[in-house]
Amino acid sequence: MTVSSPNQAAPKATLKAATSETPLRTTFRIRLNGETVAIATVGQAYRFLTEYSSIEWMEFRSLHGEAMALLERAADNAILTVQATNAVRALLVSTKLL
Repeated sequence: MTVSSPNQAAPKATLKAATSETPLRTTFRIRLNGETVAIATVGQAYRFLTEYSSIEWMEFRSLHGEAMALLERAADNAILTVQATNAVRALLVSTKLL
């Protein structure tokens, strides 16, 4: 029996979440630098939350971590998209992006 280490599992979960086409329960439309950005899938939300450096999210570390974890889980299990959507919403509202 082979057991993968946590370090081996993390990149697979990250890649799956970043490329996931699983729809969120809503489409978030936010304005950044004068442009409207639509976030409609788990992958789009995950990529949006990873594009900015950790310094950008430091103030909201707990909400950011929860949203990232739930997006990774939703990429594997679409039933979790409600929780992932709520976590992304909470983060975006706290950062005043929504």
